[in-house]
Amino acid sequence: MTTQTQHGAGARQAAVHSIDHYALTVPDLAVARHFHEAFGLAVEAEGDGLALRARDGHVSARIHAGPRKALAYLSFNCYADDLAAIRARLEQAGVAMATDAPRTTAEGIWFHDMDGNLIQVKTGPKITPDAKSPLDNIHVQADARGARFRSQVAQVRPRRLSHVLLFTPDVSRALAFYEATLGLRLSDRSGEGIAFTHAPHGCDHHLVAFARSSARGWHHAAWDVASLDQVGQGAAQMAAAGYTRGWGTGRHVLGSNFFHYVRDPWGSYCEFSADIDYISAGHEWPSGDFPPEDSLYQWGPDVPPDFIHNTEA
Repeated sequence: MTTQTQHGAGARQAAVHSIDHYALTVPDLAVARHFHEAFGLAVEAEGDGLALRARDGHVSARIHAGPRKALAYLSFNCYADDLAAIRARLEQAGVAMATDAPRTTAEGIWFHDMDGNLIQVKTGPKITPDAKSPLDNIHVQADARGARFRSQVAQVRPRRLSHVLLFTPDVSRALAFYEATLGLRLSDRSGEGIAFTHAPHGCDHHLVAFARSSARGWHHAAWDVASLDQVGQGAAQMAAAGYTRGWGTGRHVLGSNFFHYVRDPWGSYCEFSADIDYISAGHEWPSGDFPPEDSLYQWGPDVPPDFIHNTEA
């Protein structure tokens, strides 16, 4: 297994380096399969639920049957040398272990975060990239046709999971908890409205983001694709499958990625994301606190009224 020092972060505080996977409960697994297959993910039956894979082959999400859509748990990976230190920080913070919670296993550490979300931290492979993900060159020189015909466009299949966004009643409290226990670092924020965090071992601009709501909840998972073309093509393939609600296509400011969000059948979202900012291992990112007009998007359609609506509140 890759060691922490090989990634240039030997002097840093112990921290998680990746989201291994997230797990949701939804009321209809057949509907979940249809939505995620249309999105371009490989969907496999696994036990009493579904496993989702992007092109990297890793199981990045699990879907289980439940009475409503909710986050079942969020699983992080860390280096083997960091697990004991993370456990010690959780104990120092007075966080009780959650070994008897539903869906827990004997692997790693299980606990509830400041909002009651079930979290796992375990030793595992670094799934976050070690450098900024390259983009396909979709541009051509003069005297050549630059775009494929529509009939020639293949299904967009995301390369990997990029990040997730959780609702929280207290953004600052969430930041303090995840920094003190799991070592995540602030990338950027907009007051108490939204904040973005990254892992210090080489990571996209955000691994976990937090948006203010009256209650905890699941907002979206973002999946990396290889070009702005694929963001738009992904939006078109989802519309053809019947999923026309969402937001995009546009470009974010904090993170800089091109985006298109597709609303799932339960009021949360999956995002096609391309060209997100990258923070190298050991780099001190100049985090800032920005006004709302400079924190969400640079260009794109108006934000739908229900985009930041927590259906779990």
